[in-house]
Amino acid sequence: MSRATLEDLAPRHRAGAPVGITSVCSAHPLVLRAALRHGAETGATVLIEATCNQVNHQGGYTGLRPADFAALVRELAGREGCPAGQIVLGGDHLGPNPWRDRPAEAAMAEAEEMVRAYVAAGFTKIHLDCSMGCAGEPAALDDATTATRAARLAACAEAAAGAEPPRYIIGTEVPPPGGADHTLTTVPPTDPDAARRTYEVHRETFAAQGLEAAFARVLGLVVQPGVEFGNANVIRYDRPAARPLVAALSDMPGLVYEAHSTDYQGEAPLTELVADGFAILKVGPELTFVLREALYGLDLIASDLVAGYGERPLKAAMERLMLAEPADWQRHYPGKPTERQVLRHYSLSDRIRYYWGRPEAKAAVERLFAALAGQRVPLPLFWQHLPEAAAFADAPLDPEALLIARVTRSLATYHAACHGN
Repeated sequence: MSRATLEDLAPRHRAGAPVGITSVCSAHPLVLRAALRHGAETGATVLIEATCNQVNHQGGYTGLRPADFAALVRELAGREGCPAGQIVLGGDHLGPNPWRDRPAEAAMAEAEEMVRAYVAAGFTKIHLDCSMGCAGEPAALDDATTATRAARLAACAEAAAGAEPPRYIIGTEVPPPGGADHTLTTVPPTDPDAARRTYEVHRETFAAQGLEAAFARVLGLVVQPGVEFGNANVIRYDRPAARPLVAALSDMPGLVYEAHSTDYQGEAPLTELVADGFAILKVGPELTFVLREALYGLDLIASDLVAGYGERPLKAAMERLMLAEPADWQRHYPGKPTERQVLRHYSLSDRIRYYWGRPEAKAAVERLFAALAGQRVPLPLFWQHLPEAAAFADAPLDPEALLIARVTRSLATYHAACHGN
């Protein structure tokens, strides 16, 4: 199987032989290792993206600048044997969003610095998203203002580019990225006329600013295909409902759709999305959700197997940490105290992912690894607490290998959907 590149997606869709590319949206080293190992094994393009809040020129919530994130990916790729030529780094939702509490000009000045930092660090897939209002502005901006600001950032990217010019994604999706924080019943697809209008206004605005060459490298438009997940439920792709939006893609030559929040869809809906032109499938919370699932399973196994380990100390440490520092979950998890306690650990939006990099969490995970490394875990304990990992029973355990294998199961589902097998 030849490796599909970003530039292949639109021609392949229009030729009736659609393929897709999975966009891995995570900064967790074990998730990144799983993606890079899977890429090395399959030969597929490994598209890894960082968001504007996660990684930016000021450090973001991870503390990583774009050059730091790129260096991390390169280091992990070397460990996993993934060739550099297979890897594409992307910047997601690049715009003034992290500084939207400031006046627009100040926020856009920060966004310009961020885009320059991303491009200078070797990120070649740039999602320009200036749709959210800044201080004193409406929450959602009109197409003309959004496109004008996107073109301003594109000009910065063009000036900062090296030998490989950036490829661009335009548009945004509703609800915001990362999943909804309430129970959903339906999510309508983007209105096809709105998608066409976003495309045309950006095309005209880029042309008016002398950025025709940059617009020629716009590869995709972010739309809402009608998929989303809340804290405890998933809205799966409804193909008939999306048909008008799918038909509109023929009016945007050279483009595919980029679908966000495709987590938890499963292989059949993902395959339909790719076939319908949603060729870039972004996934993030699902990958850290299954990572947490496996970590908690190992925590239970260690509690039963290892003398002196204690009763689920990893889960207890995460609970203490999230209660002590509630900013990353509090406004997203409604309900009674017992309901919120369940959501802190098990919500599909997986806001616990923001805590794995904290020192207390790292220490608890390291203690778990130390307790189980080299242990021969009996098959019945895996059946009880982590049945999907039963293949690791009765042999010296490598906890990291088990966690990477669990994340890889989700990545393999995406790979099958993207490549029709």
